[in-house]
Amino acid sequence: MAGQGSGGNVLAAICSFFIPGLGQLVQGRILAALFFFIAYAVSWALVVLLIGYILVPIFLLWAIIDAARFKGAS
Repeated sequence: MAGQGSGGNVLAAICSFFIPGLGQLVQGRILAALFFFIAYAVSWALVVLLIGYILVPIFLLWAIIDAARFKGAS
């Protein structure tokens, strides 16, 4: 049983650092991966309207923390 802080979660958090949603995809969480990837892409699109500068780091950190704290089915 892999708990919080396991090697898989660390790898997933590192993956999410580079591409938000990739860590969730590595963990097999397809819907969460799509959510974080799309939210991050939309945030970058909103940079044009200046609100993206606030949303981009929020979604990046959220994806990393979500991947790191994931506890698989027991």
